[in-house]
Formats: sequence, structure tokens, C-alpha cells
Amino acid sequence: MAKNKKNEGFHSAAGLIRYFDSEDDKALKVNPWIVVGLCIGVSALVLVLGAIYPT
Repeated sequence: MAKNKKNEGFHSAAGLIRYFDSEDDKALKVNPWIVVGLCIGVSALVLVLGAIYPT
């Protein structure tokens, strides 16, 4: 019984591994620092607008 299960592998992640291994060359590539900068900028804008126009 143990011999049969030895060659089975981890089936539930097989599709995810194949999905993340294939990278599209036509996809938009964004530098991670741009994403961090945009997050900080939007957060600052929300804080400033919240201080100017309190509800």
C-alpha cells in the first residue's frame, strides 16, 4: 500500500505551479517600487483630503 502512494505526488498544487511558472511576455511589467510609491502617494492624498474636508 505504501508503494502505491509513493509515486503520487502533490496533485492539488500542480495546476498552481504550472500557472505561476508560465509568464506571459506581452504582460505589463511594473517595477515594484512604483507600486509602493503609488500606495504611499494615495495614502497621503487620503490623509490630506481627510484633514481638509472632515466629515
